[in-house]
Amino acid sequence: MQKRKKQSSEDKAEQQHLLERGNIPRHIAIIMDGNGRWAKKHGLNRINGHRQGVNSVRDIVEVCGQLGVSYLTLYTFSTENWRRPADEVSMLMRLLLKALRDETDALYENNVRLLTIGDTDSLPEKVRSELCESVEKTASNTGLTLILALSYSGRWDLTQAMRKIARKVQEGELTWNEVNESVIENHLSTAGIPDPDLLIRTSGEMRVSNFLLWQLAYTEFFVVSNYWPEFRRKALYDAIRAFQRRERRFGMVSEQLQTSSSSKSSLLRSAIDAFTSL
Repeated sequence: MQKRKKQSSEDKAEQQHLLERGNIPRHIAIIMDGNGRWAKKHGLNRINGHRQGVNSVRDIVEVCGQLGVSYLTLYTFSTENWRRPADEVSMLMRLLLKALRDETDALYENNVRLLTIGDTDSLPEKVRSELCESVEKTASNTGLTLILALSYSGRWDLTQAMRKIARKVQEGELTWNEVNESVIENHLSTAGIPDPDLLIRTSGEMRVSNFLLWQLAYTEFFVVSNYWPEFRRKALYDAIRAFQRRERRFGMVSEQLQTSSSSKSSLLRSAIDAFTSL
């Protein structure tokens, strides 16, 4: 496993500035796009692009842990990716297997918990086995939760949730009029995980590519032209700064948010006054 570089004073200062501004995204999701195009640009074959992309994963996982991000979801392999040439799929599975073997100890030592979402039954047996071991080894960690979306798509997620709900209705555990947003959320593969606050997509493409279709309802988007192998912590800092400048209205208008914020401040002042008068 590669040795971690010592964090520079400049990098620490940049992180401190972000933390002082507040509003670090609790959950960041990333569509890691452009490995193949990066390789082509540098006269390499596609697998070299995927290998270089692992270095970006390593850096982004590390910096998210340093910033106190709670959840990081990486779109690692979609259900549509199975349609790629067989030799590329095979190399991707071998690369995933190697990454799990190389990085699990570091995840454990850095208090990172590993989870996975997707149709993992379709993965090769060796990959499934290594993945289970990595998830089990890091299960008690309490820092960043790293979620790998493997053989995943948003439509697959909604379909499997609907099937589970339909079965419960059929068996009398639920009635049709009890099915609401909360019930659906609890049957998605992301049950218990908060929706992403920030979605980052590399390579400049302006689409979600069947990723977290339910969960992205009010997520802030940030698209960069960098290919994924070029994406490092500096680019992540830019995305977080952009996120911190945005006003998240969740269907409301700015005046409502300001009123809500003022009400919270008034309640806080009242509580402080009441406490100091005791």
